[in-house]
Amino acid sequence: MRLDKPRVDPVPGDQLSAEVREKYGEGEVANIFRTLAHHPKLLKRWTIFANHVLMKSTLAARERELVILRIGWLCQAEYEWAQHALIGRGAGLTAEEIVRITQGPDATGWDERDQALLRATDDLHGDAFVSDATWQALSAHYDTEQLLDILFTIGQYQLVSGVLNSLGVQLDEGLTGFPET
Repeated sequence: MRLDKPRVDPVPGDQLSAEVREKYGEGEVANIFRTLAHHPKLLKRWTIFANHVLMKSTLAARERELVILRIGWLCQAEYEWAQHALIGRGAGLTAEEIVRITQGPDATGWDERDQALLRATDDLHGDAFVSDATWQALSAHYDTEQLLDILFTIGQYQLVSGVLNSLGVQLDEGLTGFPET
């Protein structure tokens, strides 16, 4: 974690609004939502977009999680990494693939599609632009809606990674951070 304690403490569970508890769970609400609960209107509106990216995207779940984990790694957002390593396993990424994401698109073992997704993530993160070569590689596998979902997934999670890092949102209980590389 970049910060060893939060800059903005999560709202205690017993102080969460009924709306937040209803939407994010009656049990333990994740630290990201408890932290953003300090600004209920922002949380509500951001969640609409975030839910599209996470649940209604035209990308297959495994592909979505591949780019989310890569951008989380590039941004050194350990909270994001921890949450999505768990989600990624559920979406079909192997433990080996999750560790290999840290090595990027040139690591041995990626197929052409995975390599293009990882390279697009690196391009957008590093230059705020997907190169022509990467765009061509993606276009061989994805239609226009999927290409848009790729770009917005990377962008959404780069934004979230920066917010999590800057606020110092700490890992939720039971999650582990970055792998040993």
